[in-house]
Amino acid sequence: MTDKRIVLVAVPNRETGEMIAEKVITAHLAACVNILPSITSIYTWEGKLEKSDELLLIIKTRVAAFESLKKLILSLHPYSVPEILSLPIEMGFHRYLQWIDDSMGEIS
Repeated sequence: MTDKRIVLVAVPNRETGEMIAEKVITAHLAACVNILPSITSIYTWEGKLEKSDELLLIIKTRVAAFESLKKLILSLHPYSVPEILSLPIEMGFHRYLQWIDDSMGEIS
């Protein structure tokens, strides 16, 4: 098990996704953010079945950065209850995992 995490965040459009991604990277709270276009989310919200076209951010980060990352995303995200899910990276190519550390630097 590593201290690395994948954080998933659904966003309503490319503009929001790129803005969040750029802020996260410049704050050194993640090494990389992938933006996957064209996902369809089907869910219940306020008692109604909803269907939304969204994009998915895949954020590569570390456990130590999660709380700051979450706080930043919440300050920027237009949804009142955004999806912010942290998944463990159990194993990975050691040079890529080291690159995450090198890209993020020290967590203050």
